[in-house]
Amino acid sequence: MKIDHDAVFKQLLTAFFVEFLDLFFPEVLAQIDRDSITFLDKESFVDLLDPDRREADLLTQVRFKGQAATFIVHIENEAKDKRTIDSRMFRYFARFHDRYQQPIYPIVFCSYVSPRTPAKDHYTVTFPDFPVLQFNYRVVQLNQLDWRAYLTSTNPLAAALMARMRIAPADRWRVKLACLRLLAGLRVQGQQQRLLSQFVDLYLPLKSGEQQQFQQELATLPLQESEAVMEIVTSWELKGRAEGLVEGEIKGRAEGRAEGTRDLVVRQLRWKLGDLTAVQEDQIAALTPSQLEDLAKALLNFTSAADLDGWLATLGEA
Repeated sequence: MKIDHDAVFKQLLTAFFVEFLDLFFPEVLAQIDRDSITFLDKESFVDLLDPDRREADLLTQVRFKGQAATFIVHIENEAKDKRTIDSRMFRYFARFHDRYQQPIYPIVFCSYVSPRTPAKDHYTVTFPDFPVLQFNYRVVQLNQLDWRAYLTSTNPLAAALMARMRIAPADRWRVKLACLRLLAGLRVQGQQQRLLSQFVDLYLPLKSGEQQQFQQELATLPLQESEAVMEIVTSWELKGRAEGLVEGEIKGRAEGRAEGTRDLVVRQLRWKLGDLTAVQEDQIAALTPSQLEDLAKALLNFTSAADLDGWLATLGEA
């Protein structure tokens, strides 16, 4: 299934707009009255966009802290490198400024994997005798950022965006585990945590060998931390209850991940209860993905093998 990257990132940045500014532009966030944040309906400016960019732009109206005056933050996601982004940003700036009669703070968010050459951050019009225009805009280019620099971040958005930063092939499984460990340790719950963890899964799917390394490293973590990561992996990634555009991509891979998730659940049971009997392993192997998810939740409260046997026995009674 083809991924609509622009829509995915727009969904993420809308949900974590404050976190985005705090992560990359704290000086701008410091100027904003957070209670004034208003996302402008795309229908109010869709006629101003280029024909190929009907979903990409995020326009947010905010009020200066302690003032009545407002300004607009324009975030344009670039899922593919385009050499025309500089002129596009200038056109949008002029159109938005004319429509809303407010200052515009323009930001390009480059989410593509390659190339890694620095994206342009300005647009100029010059003549030999006269510089007519020097238009500047801010740039966040994920593939220019080192994921290791965000390992201690307390910003939940950083925990997700690490999955799209500069990653060596050998580090893919390490980054995914690092993302999930951060999410497990942050005070993010419910829909927001699902959105972030599913974003990580969408943009950092692991191959079988990488999944094995992921599992082996997960087994070395302290029990409480490994349980928190396991809860994210089994309860939210497998089920894929994402709202919006992320849902289809995650559900499309749910069956392919079921076997890996079963291995993780068995490993978790062994950590808590010791070696499993052949009968128990056969019963777990026969579980459906839905039953496997239920077991992943239930095992967090198991303290003995009898708890597992009791839970498995309830399946036969159903």
